Amino acid sequence: MQGNLPPEAQEKLEELQDLQEKAQQVATQKQQAETQLQESETALEELDAIDEDSTMYRSVGELLVQTNYDDAEEDLEEKVENLELRVETLQKQEERVQEQFEELQTELQNMLGGMGGGPGAGGPGAGGPGAGD
Repeated sequence: MQGNLPPEAQEKLEELQDLQEKAQQVATQKQQAETQLQESETALEELDAIDEDSTMYRSVGELLVQTNYDDAEEDLEEKVENLELRVETLQKQEERVQEQFEELQTELQNMLGGMGGGPGAGGPGAGGPGAGD
């Protein structure tokens, strides 16, 4: 079908595909950040259960380096704050990409009009044939 499209529609379709790839990348980054956030929050909760006089180590590259309770707690709290900000930023980016995708999809559908380019294209989250089965 792409060979029969006018050049403007072909360009919009390529932009749509690029946005879909970007949406998938952002979703993957967000999922990774959320996982790291959960792990850091769990570590912070576990730290609360540890005696402050316990010997602790933290990973620095390939090494484990001894650290004290206050430094470990401060590092984890800072990491949690940074990850919360990252997740929030990625959420906003994900929403912007979704909006751009929907706008571009509407433009393409309007451009194609009666050319058979109906509303079956699906968005970045559309799973294709059999999705949701």
